[in-house]
Amino acid sequence: MSKRRDYGDPVYKQFRLDVLKRDNYTCQMCNKKGRNAYLNVHHIIKWSSASSLRHDADNGISLCRGCHKSVTGKESHYVSYFNEIVRRNKNE
Repeated sequence: MSKRRDYGDPVYKQFRLDVLKRDNYTCQMCNKKGRNAYLNVHHIIKWSSASSLRHDADNGISLCRGCHKSVTGKESHYVSYFNEIVRRNKNE
């Protein structure tokens, strides 16, 4: 049974903030930055697939609205790519 996402949950809000900070508030695919980027925090391993990773910042990546839409439905194709970006950003 998967728990519905509660965007108001303080734990979820902290997860989102941690990812955005680590990624310097920048889309990790097209490098859009700032308010006009409309950043989403994308779960690298889908929310519905990995309940233990739902609030793990290492399982999140910042994507603008357009890039987020482009990976939706094709998430499995991006796992290695996104994980490498997360590793790089953590070490900067």
